[in-house]
Amino acid sequence: MSDAGRTFALTLVDELVRGGVADACLAPGSRSAPLALALAEHPGVRVHVHVDERSAGFFALGAAKRSGRPAAVVCTSGTAAANFHPAVLEAHHARVPLLVLTADRPPELRDTGANQSVDQLRLYGDAVRWFCEVSLPVHGPGAGRYWRSLAARAVAAAAGPPAGPVHLNLAFAEPLVPGELGGEPAPGRPGGAPWTVSAAFPRRPAPAEVDALAERVRAASRGLLVVGWGSGLGLEAADAFARAAGWPVLADPLSGHRRGPHAVAAYDALLRVPGFAAAHRPELVVRVGAGPTSKALGTWLDASVPQVLVDPDGAWPDPGRAAATRLVADASALLGAVAAALGPGCRGPGDSASACRGAGDSVPAHCLGAGRSPDLTGPERAAGAAAWLHAWTSADALAGSAMDALLAGWEEPFEGRVARDLVAGLPGGATLVVGSSMPVRDVDTFARARDGLAFVANRGASGIDGFVATALGVAAAGGGPVAALCGDLTFLHDASSVLGAGRRAEPVVFVVCDNDGGGIFSFLPQAELPERYFEPLFGTPHGLDLGALAAAAGLACHRVTRAGDLVPAVAEALAAHRTTVLLVPGDRAVNLARHRAAARAVAEALGERDRSGRP
Repeated sequence: MSDAGRTFALTLVDELVRGGVADACLAPGSRSAPLALALAEHPGVRVHVHVDERSAGFFALGAAKRSGRPAAVVCTSGTAAANFHPAVLEAHHARVPLLVLTADRPPELRDTGANQSVDQLRLYGDAVRWFCEVSLPVHGPGAGRYWRSLAARAVAAAAGPPAGPVHLNLAFAEPLVPGELGGEPAPGRPGGAPWTVSAAFPRRPAPAEVDALAERVRAASRGLLVVGWGSGLGLEAADAFARAAGWPVLADPLSGHRRGPHAVAAYDALLRVPGFAAAHRPELVVRVGAGPTSKALGTWLDASVPQVLVDPDGAWPDPGRAAATRLVADASALLGAVAAALGPGCRGPGDSASACRGAGDSVPAHCLGAGRSPDLTGPERAAGAAAWLHAWTSADALAGSAMDALLAGWEEPFEGRVARDLVAGLPGGATLVVGSSMPVRDVDTFARARDGLAFVANRGASGIDGFVATALGVAAAGGGPVAALCGDLTFLHDASSVLGAGRRAEPVVFVVCDNDGGGIFSFLPQAELPERYFEPLFGTPHGLDLGALAAAAGLACHRVTRAGDLVPAVAEALAAHRTTVLLVPGDRAVNLARHRAAARAVAEALGERDRSGRP
């Protein structure tokens, strides 16, 4: 009979794979040897080995973000487990399924000064969906059921709802390496089925909730649908709601909903123009997903604007504390049902019941006389909504044209144009991984609406750490070409992942805006500090040759010094199917001036002077 630790590891891994785990990341270590061997021997899981645990954690995070399935990350005992913490925090806040498997010494060695032994119990605090200290493996009646049930529960807890990280602390006693490989896991369900299938169905809205929201939408011809990342809102439901309500859609690009005829891409620039912002206050806003990247939008949507917040997991993604109504419901189910209740012929409370029937649903409450608004007729509502939508989309077109004309006159690269051109130029089916700080803001401000491009970003905690590893993990999960946009500090922060990028099978094209420091601080109040404080404490120039770092990693690297050369360079790198670094040089002061020029151009296009002072 094989030792219990060996059988346990084989069983745990087999059950994880049965539950849908396809990717596992690990860093070298002795105490985790039973798990590492079991993973390497199982044909159903891809194993990604990393030099350090932080890289491993973010790589697994990226794979899980793209695939939507739990990914596993494994480490030895001691400080190794602490290096997973940043990725665990991101998984927690972004609701990403992550299985954190930390090997540990036997419990009796705690607090004895034993080598590489720290207290790993509840190491990540409340940032996990479930924590379990797994006892030392021993053979005995029911051991196989315990091990398989444990793995099945871990997968279910990570998948949610809400999805998130799960921490299993796994004690292993010596010997850690079997005398000879082989052995079998404890018996599982026939046909490779999971030990326990856990099904969690979306929370369907109650008919009363649908009717109540539909009534409010009918009464508001000047409404907005605001979509943040992580909304879970399907494209079909969003399109149906926008059509039925007649509202513009203000979608963070990371949401994947900046598309279609109702999309307003330039809302950040528009809302920085005081006259436009004041004249376009909405009567009602329906919000799904995380709070907006755009500070202008977040500030504009203050508590004076009636807002309905929709979240499937009962969370409170409302940093401005502005929402007046909070609905716990699946966004697709709710907005799809509201669209059906409004019906293709519904113009408001003045319409007949027959015009408002939708897809076999019952007649909406307003058509039965409840909640009528006698001062709002059907034609008036339709005309008001059409004028409201036209006001937003025409202003969006003006703003976009003004920015495009300005950007076309600058020969050398500008970070806003880099973001715009990269979003527009990637092929359909590609994924763009966007870094925090300025890149995500530039994509939000300058990228136009388009279909066929997926976005990934670590916006749960909005850190810059682990970016390169996240992008490589996204690529490893498969599903089309991957490009990544980041700043130089973000790239350097994950230098250990850069050094290992050449060993990864699936390539990423990294577009790095290199302005020798933290460009975002030029837009913040810190920029008003004297130079002797600002530069060393916030600007943080590094003076490093990022091309030399890429060369040390064996990566292809090219400098893009002409704005029009970026998209062809990205296309060439994607065609080469090799991880490539495209360095786009820039100057922080020039970048700030050009952002401000773009803001002025939008204000002038709308017929007024911009007074915001900041892009």
